[in-house]
This record gives sequence, structure tokens and C-alpha cells, in this order.
Amino acid sequence: MENILFHALLKFLLLKDGAHRCEGRVEVKHQGEWGTVNDLNWSLEEASVVCRQLGCGTAVDAPKGAKFGPGIGPTWFDYIYCKGPESAITECSYPTVKDYRPEHHSHDKDAGAVCSGFVRLVEGDGPCLGRVEVHSGEDWTPVSDGNFALSTAHVICADLGCGTAGFVLGPLPFRESYGQVWAEEFRCKGEEPKLQFCPRVPCPGGTCLHNGAAQVVCSAYSEVQLMSNGTSQCEGQVKMNTSGRWRALCASHWSLANANVVCRQLGCGVAISTPRGPHFVEGSDQISTVRFHCLGAESFLWSCPVTVLGGPDCSHGNTASVICSGNQTQVLPQCNDSVSEPAGSAASEESAPYCSDSRQLRLVDGGGPCAGRVEILDQGSWGTICDDGWDLDDARVVCRQLSCGDALSAMKSAHFGAGSGPIWLDDLNCTGNESHVWNCPSRGWGRHDCRHKEDAGVICSEFLALRMVSEDQQCAGWLEVFYNGTWGSVCHSPMEDITMSMICRQLGCGDSGNLNSSVALREGSRPQWVDGIQCRKTDTSLWQCPSDPWNYTSCSPKEEAYISCAGDLLSVSDDRYSCLGTRPPRAVPDPALPIIAPTGGRHQSCPTAAPCTDREKLRLRGGDSECSGRVEVWHSGSWGTVCDDSWSLAEAEMVCQQLGCGQALEAKRAATFGPGNGSIWLDEVRCGGRESSLWDCAAEPWGQSDCKHEEDAGVRCSGERGARGTRTTSNPLPGIFSLPEVLCLILGALLFLVLIILVTQLLRWRAECRALSSYEDSLAEAVYEDLDHLVSQKEDLLGSPDRRTDAPGEDYDDAEEVPLPGAPSTPQGSEEGVPPEKVDAMSSSQTGSSLNISREAADPREEESPWLLQWEEADTGYDDVELITFP
Repeated sequence: MENILFHALLKFLLLKDGAHRCEGRVEVKHQGEWGTVNDLNWSLEEASVVCRQLGCGTAVDAPKGAKFGPGIGPTWFDYIYCKGPESAITECSYPTVKDYRPEHHSHDKDAGAVCSGFVRLVEGDGPCLGRVEVHSGEDWTPVSDGNFALSTAHVICADLGCGTAGFVLGPLPFRESYGQVWAEEFRCKGEEPKLQFCPRVPCPGGTCLHNGAAQVVCSAYSEVQLMSNGTSQCEGQVKMNTSGRWRALCASHWSLANANVVCRQLGCGVAISTPRGPHFVEGSDQISTVRFHCLGAESFLWSCPVTVLGGPDCSHGNTASVICSGNQTQVLPQCNDSVSEPAGSAASEESAPYCSDSRQLRLVDGGGPCAGRVEILDQGSWGTICDDGWDLDDARVVCRQLSCGDALSAMKSAHFGAGSGPIWLDDLNCTGNESHVWNCPSRGWGRHDCRHKEDAGVICSEFLALRMVSEDQQCAGWLEVFYNGTWGSVCHSPMEDITMSMICRQLGCGDSGNLNSSVALREGSRPQWVDGIQCRKTDTSLWQCPSDPWNYTSCSPKEEAYISCAGDLLSVSDDRYSCLGTRPPRAVPDPALPIIAPTGGRHQSCPTAAPCTDREKLRLRGGDSECSGRVEVWHSGSWGTVCDDSWSLAEAEMVCQQLGCGQALEAKRAATFGPGNGSIWLDEVRCGGRESSLWDCAAEPWGQSDCKHEEDAGVRCSGERGARGTRTTSNPLPGIFSLPEVLCLILGALLFLVLIILVTQLLRWRAECRALSSYEDSLAEAVYEDLDHLVSQKEDLLGSPDRRTDAPGEDYDDAEEVPLPGAPSTPQGSEEGVPPEKVDAMSSSQTGSSLNISREAADPREEESPWLLQWEEADTGYDDVELITFP
């Protein structure tokens, strides 16, 4: 009875024009007409009653002034006064209910409310998928996966306005940061309008801890069936319930891999074929142009990558059909494991069996399901194809097999990065008509002479990429989409808020945006690829949004969309591009790539349909320079963050080196630079120091994280310290030496050179001093010896009979005979015949200064040194022989 009354009260109250049903403008139904509430006296108390009445938890905000836009119709309430504990606004105080607009109350003062909600999905790519949490009245609490059924997931998705549950993901391990676990199990039947109406029981054993937290994916697609002659069987026309309406699927992009998923989902075995024929067609059915890109082993059709944007018109004679092995009238043929088909015998896609247990095909690291490195699953291992002989004929087989249109380019030399595992095929030589790439002639299965640096890749015509084009802004500009090998414009009709929010979020530019109609028309010609985009809450990328079919001229140039997102409008003067499945422009055009003409302005994303390099898949956001901030990585078409579990200086060092930002100064944790949004792509990253990029480090599988954005990792590098939009060269040798180290090495080398020169000069000076000293000693001894010899010779010449050799006076008298420099020679000296060489020796000895003549005798014939001659010339002011007295 209480639930019936509560449900009745809800019929006359709602919140409108918010992001979800638990926020928006307060509207009340009276006398069969919806009206608003004036914001006089409006506060959190009144908003709390509204939230409680709607089953939306507690009030977070009570905005005034028509924050969610002005309403239409009457203003029923002049004011509402609540104390707070009331269960409905009818229990609060308010004046007579009437239209107060004639009393000068306008819709510019409409009241609103923002509620916490009772249930939400978090840590997903949007509001319609993620971990299940309910509001306890104080905080958000995760729900255990114990006895969590798909019927409960259906109620949650309906409660959130997200359609129906596509599937329930595997449990997410609990973390201590989650706090407590919800203490009850929900036992919904699937028909309840809200989760709080579902029966609940206490968890078995008093604890709700099981394998982990429940995860739900809400989808616009809820059911699939095979219809033949009005009955559902294991063969027939493929129909799918989309947003509550049954539609047949178009066969233009239908593959055996998709068919195999349908057969398994319906319990009908595996797909045998996908025949086309009028006996399966229900002529009055509406046809859906949704394109699925299944590998073949998925559990649900809508768990495969989905492309809806630009879906082509489809005739009623071109609907998808499937024959499954579960039909007892059909025998499942054996899978042919032969590698090649005979030349000219192209197998029919309709009759070829799908070998789900043997081989699968996919494209990796290209930014989408229709571009990337070619990989084949066989014997439980994903392997690659060698690029020997790889050409467009080979690429056409891959693109057709994956329902990705025609091949634009056949890429070689690991253009999309080197793979791992086996190399399954080499020297492939397809005619272009084969049904499966492994049926083409080749060297033989697993036989090759290649390495992974020769891995082959393709770019198909259904490959999509998104960018904004402007002069100097990253999060504002002309919106362009890459399709069929060419960039073209997006038309702005109708482009509602949810669509612009999707675009901005996909470009990493915040969660909201608006159309700018005041910009001048662009010059130049280009395709206007698509119009009529209408995104839904369940869509997680622009590619999943319904639109008009692809058309080269979908609108006129004046209808091209120019969008300004609410994210940071950053300068990109450093030519760092937002990587959207593509890479920056090349200096020389690559003939292997599709030619893409520039459309004017500065491209804020990569303008060629090729993958990002590892450096371009990494960026820093929220810091005070381009070398500090929250670490964000590009994966599967969107930017996401890195969890700080195991985050240390080793991982930060890898990020800094990969970005060319020098050495890591700090490894930041706990969202130091602010929490990010979108996916948390990496968790438990562990780098050993020898890896070439962050992708080579050990980590949990992509997207498998048990973190919140409050745990986003960040770094601060030694590189740029300036303002955003500037580039420095503080690290000319990234990953080897920083600038201070280089300067130290240069200064050290110069000092070492100067030291060597000084030491050399010192040794040379000491050697010269030794030589000079030795020569001086020799010269002094030679002078003494010459003087002695001269005295003896003179005595012999005089022949004095009474000469006493022991008399000192006589010795000095003899010395007095030595002629002084500048004095005239005695006639006796000349007449006595003193040899000229002796006279020269005497003259030389008399010019010395401060000579020690008491040393041992030296060879008087030793040659004079030039250093000695200079020394003698400089010291001519002394004359030792002046001490000799003459009689």
C-alpha cells in the first residue's frame, strides 16, 4: 500500500532538463498541466524533500534563477517552505496553488534541484555503464555481485533512463577505498520502475562480500531473435529490439562473425552461413543500419564494437539472415584448416562455414575496428602477418572479412606498431576475392622468415576519426570526421546538448559544449559528410550515435558545425597533436597513405589515417607546465587516466623520457593534478627501467582497473617549467643526460685540459731549472780550475827560485796578475806568451755573478747553453774578481 501511494505521488512531480532524472528544474502537475515552482525561499530543505519524494537520495544543490532553463506553462507555486523531514512537498507549507505569472512571476526564477540519486553507475565511459553504487543517505556504497541478476540490471538501467541492460560484466574486485558494501541483495523481477521498489533480503551470513562489485552495461539494444515464417527459431531473419522497437538488421555489413555471436547468444550453436533470399524477408519490418564488428566469440551481439553513425539506407531485400547449427535439419560442416584456396575459386561468404573454434581476425592499435595491425587468433594465440608481398588485394580480403568496407591502404613495416606472438602467414598472395585471409595462397601456415618489425596492417574505408580544426585552440573549432579516406565537415542539425557533450568528451575537452554560429564561413571545398546526429545516453562514442546516411554533400558550407567545448582552451604552439587514432603530419607525403588535403586553419589532431606513435598516445594535463600534470593515455579511441597503484619514480621516469621532458622529479599520486574523466586505462603499472615506452611496462589488462579518478597518477619532470604553450630545450638528450649534466661535463673537460697544460708547463720549468743549475755548477768549477791552472803556468814562466807554494800571500800575488776586463794588458803578459784560449777563458770567468767556486771540478770543455747566455747577459753587474788585490 505504501509503494502504491508513493508511486502515485511521483506522478505529479519531476525534475526536467537535467543530465539525469535526479537533477533538473522542479515541475509539478496540477489540473492536468505541468508547471514550475518560484525560487522564493528555495533552499536545500525544500530540495531535499523533492529528492526524497522522487527516490533520488539526498539533495546536493538547490539552484535558483532557472539554472536548468526556463520552463513553460504556469508557475504553480509562489513559494514552498519545508522543514526537511517531510516525505513529499504536499506536507510542506505553501500558499494557494494557482498560476502566479499574472502576478509578475516569470520563469526566469524557476527553482531546481540536484539530487544524489539512489543508484548510479560509475567508472565507465558514460552514465549508462559501470560499477553499481547506491546511496545510503550519507555516502555512495557499492553493491556486491552476489546473487545479482540480469533482471535487477534491467531495473537499474530503466531507473537511470538508460534503456535496458545489455549484460552484466564480471565482478570488479573490492578496494579498501570503497568503504562498506551494501548490506542487502536486490531481488528485482525486472518490471519495477525503480530500484528502491525491488524486494531486498539481507546478505547470506550477514556479509555481502562475494567476488566483487557488480558491473552493469545498459544498452539501447536489449534482445535479438531469428524469425522465419513468424516464428522464432535457430535460422531466419535477424531482428533486434532497439530502444523498445523491433527492427530487422541490414545485411550490408553483416558477417559470419556477427552471425556466430547471435547463434551462441540464442543457444543455437554456431553459425553455418548467412544466406540472403526473399524467403526470410518480412516486408513490413523497419530496417536498422547498425553495424557490428564482432570477432565471433562475444557473448552478446551488443558487446561487440558498434558503428551507427552514417548508416546507409537499406532495401527490404537486403536484410541479414543466419542459419545456426542448432537447427537439427542442418549439419555443421567441418572447418577447412587448409591455408590457401585454389586460384580463382573464391569461396562464397554465404556458404562458407565460420570456424569459431579455430580462427578469428581483428585489427589492433589503429584507433578503431577498421584500421590497425592485422592479427589472427589460432590455437589460442593471437599472431600477425608478415608484409612480404603485402598489397591492396590482401588488404581488401581483410576489410571485407571484417565488414569494414574497401581497403584504402596496405601498410607495411609494423606501421601500427610491432605485434607479439607467432607470425602466422608470410608471402601472402590474395586475388582479392577470397572469403577469409587465411584461405589466400601463402608460404604455409606458421612458416615465415620475418620479424615483428615487418607486421602488416590495413586502413579500411569504414575507419573513422574525429578532430577539431582552428587557428590556435585545441577545444574549439570546425568539427571534422575522417571517412572513406578523406576529412570532411559535420553538419550542425540538430546537434543537441547530449551530442555536443559526447563530442567534447571524446576529444578530451570536458563534458559539455555549444555551437558557435558567429564565426565566418570557411574557405576551400571539402565534403560535408554527415548530418542529423542524435546521440543517446547509452552511447559511449560518436560512432554509436544515429544519424543520416553518409553523403558527400549532407549540408551547405554555412551549416558546418563549429563547436566550443567547456574544457581548457589550450595553446598548441608546440605542435603536439591530440591523437585521435591518427598521427601528426609528415614532412614528406607518404604514398602508402590516403592523400588528405588540408582544409585551412591549424589541425588540432593528426591529419592522416594512421596510428599514433607511443609518444603521441601520451599526454600530461592539469599541471603548471607541459612537463607536469596528470598522466593520460590514448586507447580505443579515447583519452583515459592511469591509476596510482604501484606508481613510483620508475614509472614517472618512463613517462618523462617518452615525452622528451627530461628526468622525473616526482611521481604524484591521489589525483594531485585533479581527477580526470573517462576510462582508467592502466592500473598496477610496473616499469623495470629498460622499456622503450610506457606500453612496454607490465600492467593489468587495458581498462581493467579497480580505481577511482581520485587515484589518478601524475608526474613532474625536469623539462619545461614555463607556461603552457611554450617549449624549452632543457633536455637536448632525453633519456640520457639532462642539461645540467651536459654543462658539468663540458666544464669538467675544460678544467681537465687546463690542468694538463699547467702540469706540463710545471714539469717543463722544473726540467729547465735542473739543467740550468747543473750548467751553473759546471761553469763555476771550470772557472776555478782555469784560474788555478793560470796561476801555476805563470809561476813556471817567472821561474822564481825562492817561491813558497804554501805561502798564501804568494798565491794572492799570483792572482793579482790576472788582467781585469777593460784594463790594459801588461806588456809582460803579452810578452810571456799567454795562449789566446786562456785569455778567453779568463775573460769569460770574470763576467760571472755569485758563482760558487768551491764545487768539484767539472769538464771545462762543456758547451754553453743558450739559457745560460741569457742569464749571463742579465747579471753583468757583479764582478767577483774585484776582491783580488794588486800590489
